[in-house]
Amino acid sequence: MSTRTVEYEVERVRLGRHLSRGAVRQLLTDHAEYGGWELTRLRRYRDGTRDVWIRRRIIRVPATV
Repeated sequence: MSTRTVEYEVERVRLGRHLSRGAVRQLLTDHAEYGGWELTRLRRYRDGTRDVWIRRRIIRVPATV
């Protein structure tokens, strides 16, 4: 039996300070629901901007011979 490592596609999104907390929540919910993304990290800076790291699993289909 072989062990498989899980691979993820990671994306960093920078959000401006003009977005409200509810708007950010809705944006991340939409990414999760329709794109299969999950929140990895969210960092909020003093000026109000946010860096968001989201990831989704890469599914590889084994080749058949």
